[in-house]
Amino acid sequence: MALTVQEQFGQIDIYVFDQVLRGNIAAGMRVLDAGCGYGRNLVHLLREGCEVFALDADPEGVEHVRRLSASMSTGLPAENFQVGWIEQMPFPSGFADVAICNSVLHFARDQAHFRAMLAELWRVVRPGGMLFCRLGSRIGMDFEEVRDGIFVVGDGSEWFLVDEEMLLELTEELNAVLVDPLKTTIVQDYRCMTTWVLRKRNGVHSV
Repeated sequence: MALTVQEQFGQIDIYVFDQVLRGNIAAGMRVLDAGCGYGRNLVHLLREGCEVFALDADPEGVEHVRRLSASMSTGLPAENFQVGWIEQMPFPSGFADVAICNSVLHFARDQAHFRAMLAELWRVVRPGGMLFCRLGSRIGMDFEEVRDGIFVVGDGSEWFLVDEEMLLELTEELNAVLVDPLKTTIVQDYRCMTTWVLRKRNGVHSV
């Protein structure tokens, strides 16, 4: 029996799905989901035979992803799915074809924490590989700043918010290539979410 769309793709983020449709994330690639949660972006990738690695600070989320992988008989070792922090990842440098960091970076405590997470994400991407980030921003809405770089969003949460200038400066600093122009979704009176997708050139560059 054919799988339903829901069964095939799970609750995949629409912008991750866009990269899948365009072949930027494809079967056989080594994909790291940094901040994987309960694996919403991994259902299709596990089904399609990606060599999936995942990391999250929540042990329950990581265990759920391990069980998800086992239920699909992927043959991936449980050690591919690790409990840990993005700023201190246990994975080797340059090992991932694609690193995904979806809805995590805006939880940075400050700019130093943000840059530490970004540096680790960039470290694990191989030359020629891709980093996909979706994160809160100030592109299209104004928010109250309560500390340096920290703003209050619509539900009262405090987020580290980037803007267009910062993302473009970081892209240049990393000597990266923008895979797509910055794309921002504005949720009325609540938040802005920007998709930032980078291709890593040959050579080593750090934040």
